[in-house]
Amino acid sequence: MAIKQFKTESKRLLDLMANSIYTNTDIFLRELISNASDALDKRYYQSLTDSGISADDLKITIRVNKDERTLVISDNGIGMNKEDLDNNLGTIAKSGSFEFKQEIEDKKDDVDIIGQFGVGFYSAFMVADKVTVISKKAGEEKAYSWVSENQEGYEIKVAKKEDEGTEITLHIKPDTKEKNYSDYLDKGNIKSLVKKYSDYIRYPIILLDDESETLNSMVPIWKKNKKDIKDEDYDSFYQQEYFDFEKPLKTIHYKVEGNTSYTALLYIPAVVPYNYYSADYKLGLKLYSRGVFIKDEAKEIVSDYFRFVRGVVDSDDLNLNISREILQQDHQMNVLKKSIDKKIKTTLENMLKNERETYEKFFDAFGIQLKNGVYERYGMNKDVLIDLILFKSSLDDKYVSLKEYVERMKEGQEDIYYASGESIEKIKKLPQMEKVLDKGFEVLYLTDNIDEFMLSVIGNYAGKNFKSISKGDLDLDSEEEKKEVEEKAASNKDLLDAIKEILKDKVAEIRLSNRLKSQPVCLVSGDELSFEMEAVLNELNKADYHARRILEINPDHELFSALKKTFDEKGDISDYAMLLYDQASLMAGLSIDDSVEYSKRLGRIMLKAMK
Repeated sequence: MAIKQFKTESKRLLDLMANSIYTNTDIFLRELISNASDALDKRYYQSLTDSGISADDLKITIRVNKDERTLVISDNGIGMNKEDLDNNLGTIAKSGSFEFKQEIEDKKDDVDIIGQFGVGFYSAFMVADKVTVISKKAGEEKAYSWVSENQEGYEIKVAKKEDEGTEITLHIKPDTKEKNYSDYLDKGNIKSLVKKYSDYIRYPIILLDDESETLNSMVPIWKKNKKDIKDEDYDSFYQQEYFDFEKPLKTIHYKVEGNTSYTALLYIPAVVPYNYYSADYKLGLKLYSRGVFIKDEAKEIVSDYFRFVRGVVDSDDLNLNISREILQQDHQMNVLKKSIDKKIKTTLENMLKNERETYEKFFDAFGIQLKNGVYERYGMNKDVLIDLILFKSSLDDKYVSLKEYVERMKEGQEDIYYASGESIEKIKKLPQMEKVLDKGFEVLYLTDNIDEFMLSVIGNYAGKNFKSISKGDLDLDSEEEKKEVEEKAASNKDLLDAIKEILKDKVAEIRLSNRLKSQPVCLVSGDELSFEMEAVLNELNKADYHARRILEINPDHELFSALKKTFDEKGDISDYAMLLYDQASLMAGLSIDDSVEYSKRLGRIMLKAMK
């Protein structure tokens, strides 16, 4: 049979492997043992529904031959036929393909790069110049071999193998000045690597020698007594299982007994996983029943708004004699989900109350997930999550919850004030901020796209409505102050009408402001849609949503007095009105309609001032 060529992206990866760009080649053994464990899991699961498949004495074996420079890893798992070998080993099936090449090169000093990209089998080529795989699929008669010498391609042909399962033979590379590959032919080193990386594999890993020796404990960490587990054991398990370079921010290990009994080992990561927002991210928790693997990504047992939680759930009550499709709708799964969600929520509440700094670090990483959880499904989960949401505010720029905000509201304050913008720095510069702060009111800073949409589904908190400082009428003035503004508007009606006529295609209303202090103008929206929501909706839907624009002018600013004088003396204030609108638009974070015309207009005004 002719040698088949690897696909281009596979050849590139194999070339990277062969040239040893990784500082820690040890992980190849972890990857191959993990693959063998998966094969054993699959055989066990298939045996539950197929009487022709047995699952007795499942194990992984390792043999070392120094004279032939070979390392052999075998399992009696599900095995592979010709098609499986071609599909699974002939190409990088679903591992991100060519796009991650640059990321691999950028992270070449990171020890867990292989696992991050789902290409565990290919890690064998970091230490071997030739790999031979002989496999016989459970329930089938023929065995096949797959042989490759790095990026030159591979060959598949019929082979002889009595037992079902897979045997991988690594022909270890010769030693070089940079690397002593003979370390992987040292039995003591192999024992150490298995203990370090694969101790929790639940099948025996046996080193075949004069006296066979089981190398791993086979006791899953989540089944051990908490008092026997050190923090570094928890951290090590997490980092090995999820290929995270950071220790977890929070570890949750607990056991529940009752109508539904289960043990859970859950982790909250310290940082957002690199592919968290991609389709490749694995959602859900690992699910076991009485130590038997059921499902790798059990989305059904944790709510999507807690999707950042990773870990293992091992239940004593799940029925193994049903298909996975039926399992997804099993009553026990729903009971599990409610219990796990409750535990996660309680843990976060306790962090917020007792470990504020840790919680704020968590919120920096995953707060957007909680906010989406509040907004999604028309706010169905808002009562579950609302008290976990934090905002930076005008009070020392520190985080505050809505509960804390309401508790320290100024006497007589009826609304929860907020301001939206691209950043806190830009929000602080909004002309509308001055009046609100002078009144002694705290303002929440909304900088995430989801924020205003989230508040819209919350509606109110503790009976207090949310009010944007840049929407509608703030109603901050006394009756005397309101009357004064009304009188100024009446006495300047002709001027305001003239400005409205000039800006008729741009604004819905012109009015004298009751919210400005030092700035001459500001642009606000109507009560329905803010400028920030307008931008988000148009971006998401490629539509043309348009917030109602209102130009507010400060009647006490000297610029207004100068504008009135020009209007009384010359009548034509077109350039000035347009410039005020553009100025207000820029302060509101909006783009101006015509930058060239804006520049010309500014030039004309400057020339007039200089004459």
